[in-house]
Amino acid sequence: MFKNKNVLAIIPARSGSKSIKNKNIRKFKGKPLIYHSIEYAKKSKLVDEIVVTTDSQKYLNLIKKYKLNFSIKRSKRLSGDYVQDFPVIKDAFLKSENYFKKKFDFIILLRPTSPLRSPNLIKNSLSILYKNKKGDSVRAVQKSKQHPYRQWQYDKNKKFISSIYKKTYEPYNLPRQKLPIFLFQTGDIETIKRLTLVKGSISGKNILPIIIKNKYVDIDNLEDLKQNQK
Repeated sequence: MFKNKNVLAIIPARSGSKSIKNKNIRKFKGKPLIYHSIEYAKKSKLVDEIVVTTDSQKYLNLIKKYKLNFSIKRSKRLSGDYVQDFPVIKDAFLKSENYFKKKFDFIILLRPTSPLRSPNLIKNSLSILYKNKKGDSVRAVQKSKQHPYRQWQYDKNKKFISSIYKKTYEPYNLPRQKLPIFLFQTGDIETIKRLTLVKGSISGKNILPIIIKNKYVDIDNLEDLKQNQK
């Protein structure tokens, strides 16, 4: 509980990844990938309940040893390759409120593919969202290493390249000091107000940043899995 508000952590773990079969339960540093997100949530005294939503009975059997109070076997409708996050998270949120017989004021989204998180992200993101009454959600971001103003679009037919930014005159020639700040979203954490979900979004319009300064790890393929094992 945070400031007398109920907090729910949701961990989405679909089994149908095309890049790595059963990616979310592949071993990472000696433990299934999903374990790291479950343990991260468990270590926070602010999280009231942790829920895994998955399409796999195999996953549900595996996570029994982590002794969660509630896990969800999602429907096929919510398990396809092109299903977006919102319907999956809303389904888990509604089923959790029904199961635990209480409303959750904040929802924490922890993706298994980001297993190496900085300490206190849950506490810090909740504090950011609690203090900003107009905020709808908090999203983990990192300063973009390759600035978009320096990126180009290639026209295969004309054989020319052009800036992807049309409103700024020669953005690629601006001095570094004048470049606007651009941020890239990571998968470390998303913290959402209940009202934001109820209104139909996991982000809303007013998204607050929590800056990730450490190296960001996203397990998307076998190469990612091998490179980050040490």
